[in-house]
Amino acid sequence: MTERLAISLTINGQSHGARVPARLTLADFLRQELGLTGTHLGCEHGVCGACTVLLNGEPVRACLMFAVQADGQSITTVEGLTPEGELSSLQQRFCEHHALQCGFCTSGMIVTAEAYLRKGGRPDPDAVRHAISGNICRCTGYQPIVEAIVDEAARRGES
Repeated sequence: MTERLAISLTINGQSHGARVPARLTLADFLRQELGLTGTHLGCEHGVCGACTVLLNGEPVRACLMFAVQADGQSITTVEGLTPEGELSSLQQRFCEHHALQCGFCTSGMIVTAEAYLRKGGRPDPDAVRHAISGNICRCTGYQPIVEAIVDEAARRGES
């Protein structure tokens, strides 16, 4: 019998309580228990970045973290960055710049880029490349992703 532990956390602004096995990853909890399937599982070793979520505003790999470690914390997934029935401004830039192809890495890229952009400033392409260097994309060659993030940073700087 697997011991289940009580956790309470805020996910995308909503409080959630659950009893989970101690070894259940945060990624599996989000996907299997809450149906938040935007958090993708790629390598399950923390290398690819597809499972990136925000923990108290900072990007973390949900595949490397147990759900019980998030007890009492605030989690934001890609779904939490997306207005209901619409695309976020950053997601729109990804579309405009053709910064997604298969889409598998996109949610992790969006979450990572959002955390980076929230820090402010007007990043240049090299700074953006550094910011997303922990996320792997096997389709785009990164240039459209960098262009989308730089464009979004410029738009946010104008508002």
